[in-house]
Amino acid sequence: MTDGTVSVLALWGAKLAGAVAGSAISVAYLLPRGRREAALRFLIGVVTGLTFGVPAGLMLAARLGIDKILEPPELAVMGSAAASLCAWWALGVLSRFADQLFRPAAGPKPGDAP
Repeated sequence: MTDGTVSVLALWGAKLAGAVAGSAISVAYLLPRGRREAALRFLIGVVTGLTFGVPAGLMLAARLGIDKILEPPELAVMGSAAASLCAWWALGVLSRFADQLFRPAAGPKPGDAP
């Protein structure tokens, strides 16, 4: 393998590691209602981390002022974990808020005296 191939594989490995870590934390932080929700949250977190990991890592590093001292794999791990964690943590909170907001109101039951 050439050095370019190794660095691309290292970058993908770092993105995958960060995405999996962020997804695992997301599932543990805001407990899912069931296995299906846990699996969906985990998989969507991994895809989000792989997709947005590097841009998120670059943005976070620039905001924190550490962009000059981190290597590309470190940026990828950091960004992938952050993107993965934020994706389903935020969507999980919004989903539960919407469930509460749009739950049918409990009105009087048949047979209750007015």
